[in-house]
Amino acid sequence: MPESIRYLPTAMPGVDAMSAATARAYPRHVHDQYGIGVVDAGGHVSASDRRQVEAGPGQLIFVNPGEVHDGRAIGGRPRAWRMLYLDPELVARACRDIGDGAARPLTFAAAVFADPRLRGLLEAAFADLLAADAPMACETALLRLIAGASVNAAEPRRADAKTVASVRRARERIDAEPGAPLSLLDLAGEAGVSRYQLIRGFARELGLTPHAYIVQRRIALARRLIRAGQGAAEAAAQAGFYDQSHLNRCFVRQFGVTPHRYAQSLG
Repeated sequence: MPESIRYLPTAMPGVDAMSAATARAYPRHVHDQYGIGVVDAGGHVSASDRRQVEAGPGQLIFVNPGEVHDGRAIGGRPRAWRMLYLDPELVARACRDIGDGAARPLTFAAAVFADPRLRGLLEAAFADLLAADAPMACETALLRLIAGASVNAAEPRRADAKTVASVRRARERIDAEPGAPLSLLDLAGEAGVSRYQLIRGFARELGLTPHAYIVQRRIALARRLIRAGQGAAEAAAQAGFYDQSHLNRCFVRQFGVTPHRYAQSLG
């Protein structure tokens, strides 16, 4: 299986398409988008804040925005998969449309799921989004996919408010301005806890340190800036990285390609 990781241009803003065939292992990270994909060959194992799961050929894989997860090839052998990454705002609009204005936020219940009908909807969405010649067909296929994904939907996890309040406040601060020069002392002070309590809270709720979470949000910001047409050096500076090389290293670890290659894929 030849090594390949490609990000593909789609016909709709807010949708990224990715096709990969690789034995690459991905460290724990988060996406700021929903992910819906399918394993085409080989086996994939992932540990998230839900549990460890394995996926084989034909099985669907799902990621919620902000869900901490990793990804490895079973037995170190290459696997092939395709993903659609959907901006939360796009999914929210679709859910309101589907629910006639009364939709609840979409949360995927299972990280791995098998459903022939939903897989057919995903294949149709891939085909229409990559063809890029019929906007109405793309919109129709995407709405059908999101509506079909309700078979794997669940109520958002209910967390202990007392346990996560400080983490929530710190996350809101980070999310509001990820490129800012944030310190652990400042974050802890704003959240009303000690630095150690904040670190422990992040580890319990997210499986990440506050610093690792900040890096994840900076990667997400840099990706959005690159999608908007900014160069990698400018995006690195605005997103709070030391320099372009620092962004390159973090970007490759998460996405498997450099920011330059990602920008080229957007056409």
